[in-house]
Amino acid sequence: MTRTLHVSDDVRALAPGFGHLAVEAHGLTNGPSDETGAALLNEATRRLTERLAGRAPQDDPHLAAWRAAYTAFGAKPSRTRNSAEALAKRALADGGLPRINRLVDLYNAISVAHLIPVGGEDLDRIQGDMRLVRATGEEPFATAAGGAEVVEHPEPGEVVWCDDAGVTCRRWNWRQGVRTRLTEESVSALFLLERMAPMSLDELSAAAAELAEALHKLCPDARIEIGEIRV
Repeated sequence: MTRTLHVSDDVRALAPGFGHLAVEAHGLTNGPSDETGAALLNEATRRLTERLAGRAPQDDPHLAAWRAAYTAFGAKPSRTRNSAEALAKRALADGGLPRINRLVDLYNAISVAHLIPVGGEDLDRIQGDMRLVRATGEEPFATAAGGAEVVEHPEPGEVVWCDDAGVTCRRWNWRQGVRTRLTEESVSALFLLERMAPMSLDELSAAAAELAEALHKLCPDARIEIGEIRV
């Protein structure tokens, strides 16, 4: 792994059931969404529907644990949903899942199929190591509004992922910034899978292995490494 991921003691105390696993990939070939990605997203929606068996996504025990973690740092989980719940709701809605680009479609499919938050960062745009911390409120967060890039700041105490240049994702995994997101030009990526108990470590590993396998199929020449589970 070329990047180290740190979780602060404050975050560990907030959510002792948290764990994460990183998948790093180099030599990727991204591009516009295609039929392969559409098939992955459709299959993920089928698996989600089978798993939920008529329940709402927030009633799944894993997503319920994420809601509790969001509430613990002051977020309203029905207004700012964790990324897995937000994607699951879109998958079940009439419009279905969005098509972004090949790599984003792939990791969104893994997220929906396993009901686990999955993020993707452009390794070439990350500055230094990544840290999961409770924000001071002064950290810069580059996002988009009205078609233009703007800089916001997290709320004090909010859980954020950040690097040396600022926040990369607000409210744990709610909204990714524009600075490090995967674009069609991205060739190296860090994929981050995040779990709360009661999701088992074996389930976390299985999701990472499926992501790595799908990346190999999409980009046969890529170099892919699955990191160690961190709890």
